[in-house]
Amino acid sequence: MLLSVLVAVLTQAPAAPAPSQDALDFTRQVKVLYRVVACAGDEPIPASFDVKVVEAHCKELNRRTDLYKKTWVAEAMPFIQNLKPAGLPTTVVYPFGGGDLISALTTYPDATDITTISLEHAGDPRRIDTITSKELAQSLALIRATSSGLLVANDSKTENLMKGQRGELPGQLSFFLIGLAVHGFEPVSLKYVKTNPDGSLRYLSAAELQATEEKSAKLLHKAWVSPDFSEAFDNLELVFVKKGEDPKTRARVHRHFAQNLSDTNFGLDEGMKRYLEGKGRVVAMTKAASYLLWRDQFSTIRNFLLGHMEFMVSDSTGIPPVFAKKAGFHQQAFGKFNESFLGANPAYNADFRELWKTAKPLPFRYGYLDKGLSKHMLVTSKQP
Repeated sequence: MLLSVLVAVLTQAPAAPAPSQDALDFTRQVKVLYRVVACAGDEPIPASFDVKVVEAHCKELNRRTDLYKKTWVAEAMPFIQNLKPAGLPTTVVYPFGGGDLISALTTYPDATDITTISLEHAGDPRRIDTITSKELAQSLALIRATSSGLLVANDSKTENLMKGQRGELPGQLSFFLIGLAVHGFEPVSLKYVKTNPDGSLRYLSAAELQATEEKSAKLLHKAWVSPDFSEAFDNLELVFVKKGEDPKTRARVHRHFAQNLSDTNFGLDEGMKRYLEGKGRVVAMTKAASYLLWRDQFSTIRNFLLGHMEFMVSDSTGIPPVFAKKAGFHQQAFGKFNESFLGANPAYNADFRELWKTAKPLPFRYGYLDKGLSKHMLVTSKQP
């Protein structure tokens, strides 16, 4: 037991450099967003807001989050925890994890360092300072509509994620804050970051914001929706704690990076690759990921996972057996699977069907259903 604990400590990601003194801090805005959008915390509702609009939003959002707690926090969380070996790293890497901090915390409640990567940009938190009452009502309705997939079906549809790239409330950040609230966490600080070529982080400064204010965030996929905010707000660093804990000793961190994970994008981004390399040994997860890890065009991120993770929870969009077995991993299937929900490699489908012949029951949904609408989940773990 002592050895496993020592290994876990040694494999944690190195501490990130402290933000420079000129790093812009958006803690005030994130606490207002947490109160108004995620319906949690003690921050006063701004006097310019219609309290009845916020109360109506929170009544409906809480109905959905209460359902999530009953079906996922109470059921899926203990189920998954019982599958884990002792001494796992508490550093999480979640590729294709658009908006989905809530599932990361359900899957890895002990996580201290979480990295999500997806096509979605984090969003500009400053608009909460200038939003009108009419815009607030419309924007809160959009957040409820676009977050319903995560809260009800455990799966965010692409069109919902795209809608969150435009509007008066930052979609990705709003989803993250709802995830914190559901799990009893609260934000401590919010900053925005970019990776340097050596993998270190550079924090957004006033000078850099001014230089990029008029440069809209880049479109990361031709079929995606262009964001309507500055590229300064691509990637965020959200520090958080369990409610009541001391931020000086118990702080956790979530960083989200807007990144196309294909080999022709992420595969050529040395700063992002080195940032992930610096995490050391990690645990991983993915779900509803369009079967991209099955494709040769996403071999760089797939090889990163195979080279650095100890344990991974996924639906069938995880790593196919042919790659996992070669890298020394064991895979255990749960639920039922016959064919991929989206068209994907027939040989990998056949391998998964074989794997699922000995699957154990699964009482909840984890990401995609299969083509026959069956719930399924896959655990990929490093063999001793």
